[in-house]
Amino acid sequence: MTPTRAALAVVAGAAICASLPPWGWWPLALAGVALWIHLLGTPSRRARFGLGWLVGLGWFGPSTLWIWGLTPPGFVVGLLAGWAPMVGLVSLLAPPDRRRLLVLPAGVVLFEWFHTHAPFGGVPLSMVAMSQTRAPLLPVARLGGALLLGAAVCLLGAALWWAMTEREWRRPVAIVAAVGVVTAVGAWWPAGTVEDEIEVALIQGGGPQGTRFSRSDGPVVFQRHLDTMRSIPDETDLDLVLWPENAINVDGDFESSGWGPLLSEEAERLDATVLVGIVEDDPDEPEDRFLNYVIAFEPDGSTSGRYDKQRRVPFGEYVPLRPLFEPLAGDALPSRDQRPGEESAALDTAAGRFAVAISWEVFFSRIVREGVREGGQVALNPTNGSSYWLTHVQTQQVATSSLRAAESGRWLLQASPTGFTAVIDDRGAVLERSDVSERRILYATVPMVDGTIPAQLLGDLPALALALAVVAVAYAPRPRRVAVI
Repeated sequence: MTPTRAALAVVAGAAICASLPPWGWWPLALAGVALWIHLLGTPSRRARFGLGWLVGLGWFGPSTLWIWGLTPPGFVVGLLAGWAPMVGLVSLLAPPDRRRLLVLPAGVVLFEWFHTHAPFGGVPLSMVAMSQTRAPLLPVARLGGALLLGAAVCLLGAALWWAMTEREWRRPVAIVAAVGVVTAVGAWWPAGTVEDEIEVALIQGGGPQGTRFSRSDGPVVFQRHLDTMRSIPDETDLDLVLWPENAINVDGDFESSGWGPLLSEEAERLDATVLVGIVEDDPDEPEDRFLNYVIAFEPDGSTSGRYDKQRRVPFGEYVPLRPLFEPLAGDALPSRDQRPGEESAALDTAAGRFAVAISWEVFFSRIVREGVREGGQVALNPTNGSSYWLTHVQTQQVATSSLRAAESGRWLLQASPTGFTAVIDDRGAVLERSDVSERRILYATVPMVDGTIPAQLLGDLPALALALAVVAVAYAPRPRRVAVI
């Protein structure tokens, strides 16, 4: 591998990275993939793996830099021993001949599928599809989800490489036309049936970004959100008021905090369901575990539905293999683990039935799909990104929320304490978004939708099946020619 080729591999990864939030220069994803394909024309397996490792470095290095603010060693290990080698394996899978034009997109699908499941339950950050949530290709996600959208991007990158290097237009035009047809079908596919509409308010209390939570901040954060909600006039027509994840964080149990009656009073005043994120000690193991859930305060002041977060943030809300990592990381790790929920992600309230994904869960399509499958007519994502350095996580989360809305055919409402709070329609368009740190209320009239679309019904299956089929065909033994005498 020459220094020039090594540098170009980093450039290819950096182009994919720059297409992602927070930068969002989406055409660069195609250029990055085209350059990556070009570099993989070498017969050396070691060189292909090394080039892929460098692509991974350029792709995930800047886009996951926020991890440095939490744990510098974790960022270095995750990048050098995690993401970069996995991208190296994708490159190794692609043969050096023209088969790589199809095998590389298939390899990216397989990598990103694995990426959402392992290690530690999946860390689906900086996925290719996130680059396209404000681009013309987004409707592809309505048919086959984020993985199929990522495959479409890679195929267009392959078409770009073919047109630029082979100077032959028939095949590139065929690829572009095929992707265009899939995009058009996704855009055309009928949405569900609108059964009703609700009036909603999303509460962002504001405050400094990039600060880590402490128990002493709990009352301050709660008061910011309570004051913001109290600024809503009595006569405002509302059905649902959504607070962020763990806007309430208490020692002991929530019922003893004295904050519940204040929320019940506001729900009665506004004659609306108020959905609030709460963190409290696990009553069974208060020293070792905590709970993270949302609960509904109804217009009559009572509480009803509750959903406990199922998918936890590794090394943020629980520590996998704690005996192994704790001696190395010490105080950088959370001292307690969250107890995961086990109930359905569909939540019944007086305002309607909702599919709920708390914070990190929105990065996993299964959670929203489950909630919609069980009757959720609107998707909700109460979240908290206030402790993260930079805005990488927050902007990628908005992009991911757009993907979940497009895949499920449901409007998605995201509420955060310091940003970003957003209203996203059922085709993935961000209709309104707050700024970081501002105190803000977003109001919206939101359709309650029934019905399903292909991505909601089939999930990752279409993209995964296509990718496996492409790899199988590409590596299938070719029949030997038999000489006829």
